[in-house]
Amino acid sequence: MLVSTLDVSPTHFELWHKKYHRIFTNILSLLLCISVGITAIAGFSPTALALEYNKEILIEADFSGRDLTDSSFTKANLRQSNFSNSNLRGVSFFAANLESANLQGADLTNATLDSARLIKTDLTNAVLEGAFAASARFDGAIIDGADFTDALLRPDEVKKLCKVAKGTNPTTGRDTRDSLFCP
Repeated sequence: MLVSTLDVSPTHFELWHKKYHRIFTNILSLLLCISVGITAIAGFSPTALALEYNKEILIEADFSGRDLTDSSFTKANLRQSNFSNSNLRGVSFFAANLESANLQGADLTNATLDSARLIKTDLTNAVLEGAFAASARFDGAIIDGADFTDALLRPDEVKKLCKVAKGTNPTTGRDTRDSLFCP
């Protein structure tokens, strides 16, 4: 009597099992597609992410050859750090200590260098086009081949830089003395 009340035939059970197995497989496939999609999107994120190093002590840090576009080093101590051949477009070095730093071949286009200490900094072949450096100090800086086109500098700093200015920037083809409007 019990067997007849349940009346579960093997065919009915197999159909039920196949139906739920198919649903379960579809759900797993959907979850796998979503996770692969998210991983693919995350893998194609931009290479240049703006970073903040404000007020950090980064003495002798190595940032050479990096893309640091729009990053911020406001009031950071970067003494003797290496930024050679780095993309520093739009970077803020406001009031940063860049004493004896290596900025050879760096692209500082539209960077903020206001109140920065660039004492004995190596700016050989650097591009400082449109940089804002109104209160920056460049005492003893090496500027061979640097391009200061449209950079905002104090007249007394321009006068000091013109005393040592020489060379032509290999990237822009501009003469350092011409970019500073040296007499």
